[in-house]
Amino acid sequence: MSLFGLLLATMMFFAPAHAQQVLRVSAIPDEAPTELQRKFKPLGSYLEKKLGVQVEFTPVTNYAAAVEGLLNNKLDLVWFGGFTFVQANVRSGGKVIPIVQREEDQKFRSVFITTDKSINALADLKGKNFAFGAESSTSGHLMPRSYLLAAKVNPDTDLKRIAFSGAHDATVAAVAGGKVDAGALNISVWEKLVAEGKVDSKVVRVFYTTPGYCDYNWSVRSDMNPALRAKLTDAFLSLNRSNPEDAAILDLQRATRFIPTKPENYAAIEVAARNAGLLK
Repeated sequence: MSLFGLLLATMMFFAPAHAQQVLRVSAIPDEAPTELQRKFKPLGSYLEKKLGVQVEFTPVTNYAAAVEGLLNNKLDLVWFGGFTFVQANVRSGGKVIPIVQREEDQKFRSVFITTDKSINALADLKGKNFAFGAESSTSGHLMPRSYLLAAKVNPDTDLKRIAFSGAHDATVAAVAGGKVDAGALNISVWEKLVAEGKVDSKVVRVFYTTPGYCDYNWSVRSDMNPALRAKLTDAFLSLNRSNPEDAAILDLQRATRFIPTKPENYAAIEVAARNAGLLK
């Protein structure tokens, strides 16, 4: 054996086994961490089978951490709200790619809720205590703020006090518990809480529902291996309600099905964020 061949064989013998590839996944914390983990577990198992790689879900403490994790190569796939995607895309100089969204996310909506019988329109919120969700939430802050401004209600000057609950379910709890007079959250979480009997819709009621807008998506960095990105996208698009296992996954994701998406779909969110002074 030549000296080169001997060296090559020695290197191969002592080289560590190839580490198993891991797809690192997270999501904006718009619900309780335990709920996010519960929702993702079956989807994670499905992706492992489809991709042939280990899938690891890591919860983050806030919306900014989800953005930083993807941009700093600590995460590979993140469930973003429309506004969080815009923030990540602007921060990265266009290097974040949304690959799929739920069909429902094409025309997503926010609901305004209250227990106060005197509140029946957005204008009635003047002088009241109000709860948004997280500051970077699309459906819990940005879009509700935009519709308040359109109704000539300036949250910063016309409301008595603004609170940020941090999550949609926390907003419902704040309104139901009388900590605030009203609040806004995404319609999907509201409908889930009502269906599960976790909120009495006769006591806490919806008094305004926004028009539709583009919201959540699954995003990756542009430097992800193109073949892996294609397989990942196809895995989401292949989920089919006619298959009971797939239907269970889609139900947890509160999705009819997943469809392709693109950055241009979130242009209106970026405009709304800049107009509201939330994106510099």
